[in-house]
Amino acid sequence: MYESKSKNPETDHLFEAILELQSVEECYRFFDDLCTIREVAAMAQRLEVAKMLRQKVTFNAIAEKTGASTATIARVNKCLVYGADGYKTILERLENKA
Repeated sequence: MYESKSKNPETDHLFEAILELQSVEECYRFFDDLCTIREVAAMAQRLEVAKMLRQKVTFNAIAEKTGASTATIARVNKCLVYGADGYKTILERLENKA
């Protein structure tokens, strides 16, 4: 079983709450209350970067299309290569859903 460095009771409660969301609209409502617009945009941008990296898009093309910095792209790439497979898991599920 994976053991996150950020694991604690408060984070467990947050993730349990997220798992209770049942629609995109509920996600918007919850995340609008929970996060700033910039925080949500940053998370969405990272997911798009991860998707593009899996499609073998170049760093420069990703930066141009998403507006992400090369530092952000490199960090997401590091997570894809050496991370906990979180991006991989969700992107595969989204691909299979399409």
